[in-house]
Amino acid sequence: MADLKTASAQSAAARAQAEVAADDLAAQVAALREDLARLSDSVVALGQGAKTAVAEEASMMTEKVREKVRDEPIFTLAVTAGIAYVLGLLSRR
Repeated sequence: MADLKTASAQSAAARAQAEVAADDLAAQVAALREDLARLSDSVVALGQGAKTAVAEEASMMTEKVREKVRDEPIFTLAVTAGIAYVLGLLSRR
């Protein structure tokens, strides 16, 4: 009978440890979800910042090209014709 009580007590202790471990695991999973949510928000913010920087740089480059075309239209036309000629030669091969 004593062995049965000892086994029952050990079983109850094992169940209690399993419940504690399950609660601990649930808490860790919740913490991981929160970390992933924060990481996701950080990546989105980083992407938005990069998008803004690229858009600003593209706008500046476009304006520089427009100014160059206005200042030197003949040179720009000659460069464009030269590039088109070279591409035409390359496409025949």
